[in-house]
Amino acid sequence: MGKVVLVTGAARQLGGRFVRRIQRDPEVDRVVAVDSVPPGHELGEAEFVEADIRQPTIARVLAEYGVDTVVHLDVSGFALRGGSRTQVKETNVIGTMQLLGACQKTPAVRRLVVKSSTNVYGSAPRDPAVFTESIAPKSLPSGGFAKDAVEVESYVRGFARRRPDVAVCILRFANILGPASSTPLTEYFGLPVLPTVFGYDPRLQFVHEDDVVDVLRIAAREPARATLNSGTFNVAGDGVLLLSQCARLLGRPMLPVLLPAVSWASSALRTLGMMDFSPEQLRLLTHGRVVETRRLRETVGFSPRYTTPETFEAFVRAGGPGLLPPERVAALVDRVAALPVAGGGRTEVPQARPAPAAPTRTSAD
Repeated sequence: MGKVVLVTGAARQLGGRFVRRIQRDPEVDRVVAVDSVPPGHELGEAEFVEADIRQPTIARVLAEYGVDTVVHLDVSGFALRGGSRTQVKETNVIGTMQLLGACQKTPAVRRLVVKSSTNVYGSAPRDPAVFTESIAPKSLPSGGFAKDAVEVESYVRGFARRRPDVAVCILRFANILGPASSTPLTEYFGLPVLPTVFGYDPRLQFVHEDDVVDVLRIAAREPARATLNSGTFNVAGDGVLLLSQCARLLGRPMLPVLLPAVSWASSALRTLGMMDFSPEQLRLLTHGRVVETRRLRETVGFSPRYTTPETFEAFVRAGGPGLLPPERVAALVDRVAALPVAGGGRTEVPQARPAPAAPTRTSAD
């Protein structure tokens, strides 16, 4: 008998991709896809079960199908099909609690993989240059998806202590980008003009959705050693990009605005429902965030195929050309960089180096 894998969040684009991919693994005999709404995409030969993980019925699903591997992808920063922020938080936190309770009562469960986010580190002016998995944030996130992710990880660690026989893997993903990605950050990059915080040019990291699917598949496998693939791992493409470099690649001009004005504008956009420009995203686009992925390479044996620049270039190509040629955007950014700031100095914006051309790859679901 092969593995029986249950995947939550199957109605989301990433969940659907992973469901289609994992069922082709020769070690997998059956895939059970779970979500509270029917998916709008194909799931291959997987069995779809319409169930809300916030409800105790998820325990019956685990027992009925004899699930031994759970891949929890229904942890997200945005609502699906017009849902509210309250629903998102309930699914993230209460849904995770119910799922973990069901796993604890199901002896057959032997492996748990949980999708988390580097948002747990927050974004603050005094943060370290690079976060490792063992570094605690200067201040815990006060709200939004970042706080949800912190709570989810806390519950997962508690579960790991109660069920030491279960291999538990937490994957902290950097901002996920790809041709089919749709997140608050991709909405921001889709604006005709990118509002930025005056005087700041944050460092950003991305991970390609193909690499996300690949590392999830590896984490869901039964490892040769009991400790392999267990623990918490940062997942991000090598390298970084400055926000100004992202603007140049997109062919979109930036509009530097003082921080109080950006905070007010983001709050107004969120209130009007035009864009989910949350406080945590504003902090990211002010202070940035970079993580180290050595533990992922050394313990799991996985290195992302796409670097951060290559990931962003793939995202740009999928979105089509911007409003302005990159050369004109670069000239505008350099002109803004030469403007004096309030302290009498100048805004230092490093020159963008051309990102390496992404190698030709075939992406298969």
